Amino acid sequence: MNRTLYTVLFYLAVPILLYRLWWRGRKAPAYRQRWKERLGFFTGKHSSEKQSLWIHAVSVGETLAIVPLVKLIQARHPDLPIVMTTMTPTGAERVEATFGDSVTHYYCPYDLPCALGRFLEKVKPVGCVIVETELWPNLIAACKQRNVPTLVANARLSARSAKGYARFGKLAAAMLQQIDLIAAQNEVDGQRFLDLGLPEQSMQVTGSIKFDVTAPEGSERLAYALRELWGMERPVLIGASTHEGEETALLNVYQQLLSQYPELLLVIVPRHPERFDVVAEEIKQAGFKLSRRSLGQQPSPKTQVYLGDTMGELMKLLAAADIAFVGGSLIERGGHNPLEPAVLKKPVVMGKHFFNFQLICDALAEAGGLSVVDSEVQLKSQIAELLSDLEKAAAQGDAGYQFVKQNQGALEKLYALTETICIKR
Repeated sequence: MNRTLYTVLFYLAVPILLYRLWWRGRKAPAYRQRWKERLGFFTGKHSSEKQSLWIHAVSVGETLAIVPLVKLIQARHPDLPIVMTTMTPTGAERVEATFGDSVTHYYCPYDLPCALGRFLEKVKPVGCVIVETELWPNLIAACKQRNVPTLVANARLSARSAKGYARFGKLAAAMLQQIDLIAAQNEVDGQRFLDLGLPEQSMQVTGSIKFDVTAPEGSERLAYALRELWGMERPVLIGASTHEGEETALLNVYQQLLSQYPELLLVIVPRHPERFDVVAEEIKQAGFKLSRRSLGQQPSPKTQVYLGDTMGELMKLLAAADIAFVGGSLIERGGHNPLEPAVLKKPVVMGKHFFNFQLICDALAEAGGLSVVDSEVQLKSQIAELLSDLEKAAAQGDAGYQFVKQNQGALEKLYALTETICIKR
């Protein structure tokens, strides 16, 4: 497929895409807000006469990953306007909550030449930083046509994604040849980009900036305060970034553990906010005593399950837990970032479906900081083992922490590339 045919098909798909926004807006009303931005029609929020640095992060995970780089750029180039785009309302919320008015947020236009043209004319970017793997042929071509350099930061490409791009080999190769640089997380991901047609001079391996995660300021104090409220002696298991089906598994495991650990508190933090109410109802239907963070409720001694149904507080809740299960891994979603609990010295447990973090998870497991389970039965067994052997749990948490610290340093490398390619070209 060439880009002309791709573009025609994309234009034909616009009514379906808009209907999908409306449909998703039934449960998450934010999808129906500012929808014109997706077609390149914007309000007057961005008024700077200076050229901006454009950073695109598709959703929450990518937004959180790029926060350290954005803050570093702001510290070293305080007069440089920054525009961040996302595709999801949860990503938008994270941008606005993290940066306030210091960063302008828009929804990224669909991959249509007219929409992208309107966006680029308004923002006039000095450069474009794309986070991880959000690659669109017309977006890259529009930047190339306007001499806007593109850098793919913290780039990763799973074997599954590589196969998807390979199905449209000519289109993917043409797109990759227009990218100025891809800063890959590791050699394996970098080679996948090269195999798809990326020129060798356009690829560097910088490591993953996810390793440059740090414990939130005052995390120990915040964790202590939460544990005082929850009960200092209660063991706490957290399910972080869970998806449909994983809450059910955690509740089943929790029910089985209660006979041996009657004081155990289960904290569940669903990945997507539109599922908060659904998960709350499932917890009630399972017969557990529930407290919800969004309602300002703190667990009493009788509370069994605490629902972390707020945004931006996962690290705080992780810091107060004893054992962390990282979601998206018992089901085939590819897993989420295990380094956040690891840097907090928590023993981490995941299912086997972590292909989005394959090399990180493999290395973390080899270092002794991650336990991988194949099933709900194994999940129960592993958590019970960690609850019964506090020395083993502490050792696993420390191993994960040391692993994170030993692999840090990608942030400065990525900043140097961003400055060279996008800021001071």
